[in-house]
Amino acid sequence: MQQKVAREFFYFTLIFVTLALIMHSDLLTNPVDRFSTMVERNNFYHPFIYTGIVYFVVLIFRIFTKYVIFISNKFKNK
Repeated sequence: MQQKVAREFFYFTLIFVTLALIMHSDLLTNPVDRFSTMVERNNFYHPFIYTGIVYFVVLIFRIFTKYVIFISNKFKNK
């Protein structure tokens, strides 16, 4: 159970970092300026909301893919 939680946390973090770098490419050159702007505007929650939405879409895709693989293996074994 602990490994599953750690794996899902890794996926969430990976999506979080990927989205942050795609949306805000200046994080690589000047991260202090980006974070100070975030603090000034009180934009603390939007990255987690967007990451959560993308995470759940990816999660549904992963579950669907596992189900399709399970069904195809079940028919192969008959």
